Amino acid sequence: MVEGIVQGVGFRPFVYNLANSLDLKGYVNNNSEGVHIDVEGHEETISEFLQRIEHNPPPLARIEKISIREEIVLNYTIFEIKESQKTLDKITLISPDIAICKDCEEDIYSKTDRRRGYAFTNCTNCGPRFSIIKELPYDREKTTMQEFKMCKECAREYSDPTNRRFHAQPNACQACGPELWVEDNQGNKLEIEDPICFAQSKIMEGKLLAIKGLGGYHLACDGWNEAAIHKLRTRKRRPFKPLAVMMKNVETIKKLCKVTKLEEELLTGIRKPIVILDQKQDYDLPQIISPHQKTLGVMLPYTPLHSLLFSDKVEALIMTSANVNGLPIEHMDSGARKSLSGIVDYFLIHNREIYLPIDDSVLRVVEEKQTIIRRARSFAPEPFRALNMRDILACGPNMKNTFCISKDGFLFLSQFNGDLENLETFERYKNNVEHFKEVFSFSPKYIAHDLHPEYLSTKYALEYNLPKIAVQHHHAHLVSCMFENNLERKVIGVCFDGTGFGTDGKLWGGEFMVFDRKEFTRVGHLDYIKMPGGEKAIKEPWRMGASYLYKTLGTNKEACGELFKLYGEAAENLIDIIDANINCPQTSSMGRLFDAVSNIIGITDKVTYEGQAAIELEAISDLEIQEAYSYKILKQDMYIVEPYEMIIEIIKDKLNGVSSKIMASKFQNTIVNLSVSMCIYLRDDTSINEVVLSGGVFQNPYLLTKISRNLEKEGFVVYTHSHLPSNDGGVAIGQIIIANTSLLRGF
Repeated sequence: MVEGIVQGVGFRPFVYNLANSLDLKGYVNNNSEGVHIDVEGHEETISEFLQRIEHNPPPLARIEKISIREEIVLNYTIFEIKESQKTLDKITLISPDIAICKDCEEDIYSKTDRRRGYAFTNCTNCGPRFSIIKELPYDREKTTMQEFKMCKECAREYSDPTNRRFHAQPNACQACGPELWVEDNQGNKLEIEDPICFAQSKIMEGKLLAIKGLGGYHLACDGWNEAAIHKLRTRKRRPFKPLAVMMKNVETIKKLCKVTKLEEELLTGIRKPIVILDQKQDYDLPQIISPHQKTLGVMLPYTPLHSLLFSDKVEALIMTSANVNGLPIEHMDSGARKSLSGIVDYFLIHNREIYLPIDDSVLRVVEEKQTIIRRARSFAPEPFRALNMRDILACGPNMKNTFCISKDGFLFLSQFNGDLENLETFERYKNNVEHFKEVFSFSPKYIAHDLHPEYLSTKYALEYNLPKIAVQHHHAHLVSCMFENNLERKVIGVCFDGTGFGTDGKLWGGEFMVFDRKEFTRVGHLDYIKMPGGEKAIKEPWRMGASYLYKTLGTNKEACGELFKLYGEAAENLIDIIDANINCPQTSSMGRLFDAVSNIIGITDKVTYEGQAAIELEAISDLEIQEAYSYKILKQDMYIVEPYEMIIEIIKDKLNGVSSKIMASKFQNTIVNLSVSMCIYLRDDTSINEVVLSGGVFQNPYLLTKISRNLEKEGFVVYTHSHLPSNDGGVAIGQIIIANTSLLRGF
């Protein structure tokens, strides 16, 4: 038995051809555990057969375990591929969706190949997997390709062991497979001979298209057409959040962005995620694509359809997820027609159902190391190894939600589900949980969830009549990083993010902990500050700016002249709210401090997407600037970091006309300095020399780079994220590890 990612990756034909080349007899088939092989032959030949399976498998395969047992010789006369079998309650690893391979790309552009121009070309080395699977084992009739009966030529390929499409379940061609068509924004199907050519022409005219892709719909327009991009932003009501760009090839990307060796490998590999790159000095795409940024989110075509959309005239396409007002990505034709008709001019649609919607993954390279911002297409549901795990469902956080299940020594982290802030996203989340239960034959015995009682993920967890383990948000963040770095012992943790529910009922987010996989001690934090208006303060950073100024300058209104200059009458009203303590939860959030400083130095008053204030502050900063502001660290029952001297110095700089660039850099250098100082204090107290960095604020490359470097200069060993997001997208892994450790050690 071969276990691992061995279904949908050409493993059975590989085994078939290998066995026949060695003159071995028997059979191979899929079952719910993996790939079963029954083989007869000379002992030395079988040994070579096993060695080649283990060390030279197909490129997309990932072998986790090979189990061998001796059986009675049945004197097989041939080696064959048999029908798949399903074994209840056994797990099979599923391949993620894989970007188009070079061979298939050559097919669609070949003048002689019968798949020339066919938008759904694939083989055993590429194409849809996870997004089309309804149940296991992975066979065509258990996918959304079931309705497409293969023509004679495709059936011949499918049955020919020498063909790379041998047992490729989505195999199809123009004669028998999925089809493309065009509709206008009223849902009228247009009689068009070449939908792709029509789409290209409309894109060049400045029209907006909804394009059905691999895991959902994209909104697309010409990346060079500023008017079209402005129209897209206006119609989608997305004024500032950066838009992803799909480019024709890596050469086009290199004309506009700096591309390192690792970045090129990520762009051109089998996953083809969105990679955030630094813009070149002569970058000349419209600035409206990524306002107030020095970076650009770029990807290459990852399906034949995407590849065919490009031409000599079409080199860059805005390709952003088709969703509206925080709703999940559209993946059903009916939903797309209803939601997107007011945004787009045309729909480019196909009739291959997307069973499981999935967004594009987003990565960034920091300090020559991969960091994941959004783990979705081409990564999920690739598992992580974890031994001695109970059967646990970790429900994840509310923002950037992913959930996680543990079974048979694997952790399966779901694709990105979005923010659980509306019914539609919550329903998508619940459907995805049920799908994981079905395809992985999973029935949880325990439930892990966040401490926050109002999170929809927590409320979902509480519906289960099973033992539950509540996990503190920042502890989960840090343990997710601990897990991916294979740490077991107690370490120092620095966790900076927006907000997470603390054990004292307050909103944490600027935390220093000493922790392991079971428990934590909160040993320091950013001083508490009031969030006037509660959730409003997240969307209106001026509220946090005013709150920090009021606390810094004193509670005497007459002493707050600078505050009134900045905010006018609104400041007086806000002060009244703070004094009356009306809807003013206390927070230690580093994210809210970033919001406050971003507002005070003049970057933004209100935000239109999560983290905008902090992202724009980082964008104007300069790593070469070394100056910093003052701060205090007080020792009480724990260390308290007070940033009020820094706020006063920022005000002085502002009054003296210091540039926002310098103030932003000095502010971030201050956060670097106080973080390093805190870790030195904690090392003196505990003799611990290892530091884990996690939380959404560490998506900021300026902060991550400088804190890591400076800690290492002080002799610390520093651990950061590489395979899991530092933001809330990795929290479910931390929840499941903490819950399991608690169960093993006893609550």
